[in-house]
Amino acid sequence: MTWAWRVLLWAGGAAGLWWLKGTLGLFVVNLLLVYVVVAVGLNVLMGFTGQISAGHAGFLAVGAYVAALVGQHAPGLGVGWALLAAGTVSAVLGVVIGLPALRLAGFYIAMATLAFGVVVSEAILQLDAWTGGADGMYVLAPTWFGVSLETDEQKFWLVLAVAVLTVVTASNLARSKVGRALTALRESGVAAECVGISTPFYRTLAFVVSAFYTGMAGALFAYVVSYISPDAFSIELSIDFVAMVILGGMGSIGGSILGAALLTVLDQYLAAFQDFRALIFGLAVVVCMIALPNGLQGLFRAAGARLRG
Repeated sequence: MTWAWRVLLWAGGAAGLWWLKGTLGLFVVNLLLVYVVVAVGLNVLMGFTGQISAGHAGFLAVGAYVAALVGQHAPGLGVGWALLAAGTVSAVLGVVIGLPALRLAGFYIAMATLAFGVVVSEAILQLDAWTGGADGMYVLAPTWFGVSLETDEQKFWLVLAVAVLTVVTASNLARSKVGRALTALRESGVAAECVGISTPFYRTLAFVVSAFYTGMAGALFAYVVSYISPDAFSIELSIDFVAMVILGGMGSIGGSILGAALLTVLDQYLAAFQDFRALIFGLAVVVCMIALPNGLQGLFRAAGARLRG
């Protein structure tokens, strides 16, 4: 992709955020950017290596509660340390999940990760002395060099900075030797092993990177909503994350952004039809998957190719 196209895409993204800010509000924009971080992290796992995770809401919950606990018990630490702690704890759990998942594939790994999300929700309920259990807990506003980020506008710049950093690092990862190794595993694990690529190491690494990104997103989610409870990290949310990656385009960082934006905005417009939300949402996803087998990113690539032609 040329620099001209990159500048055009970034400008289009900025214009889209500005439009959403005026149309749906800054809170929705902040939530959208949080989901972009999750979708990018999940795409590293699903799009690069072909492993399915149906429990990423569990990693999001871990990051959210770690950030909330850091704010309560170590208020002197800034938001940078809180984000690092949330990402690190989630990454450690990514290793715990990733190693057993090496023996699983397809439907079985999806069920294993789905069970992980259920276990996390149950752990939150049982550890009520720390997490507040079913009642949830309030999240203190993050601080940056002693400045408390309490308003949505202040939080916007924090979430935007993390989202941009995530997209840039994931894009560089995709073009690196590690990214090519992950893609080779997706195409054929046997062929990758024949050229010296360690399947256990790189698949576990994909889980770790994906969990780290999602853990940081969980911390940002806690800051944006200011109150967290187990109900916020349901199985439906994990399925939404998978849909974001598939609709945006598997293996495409730009597609992750498009998928997260589409489903977040669609969810806001369906709020008025709450009784039929699941039906409308599901039909929209199915239609998009049939009409756009390569996702939104594939549609944009085809349009770009026609323009260049």
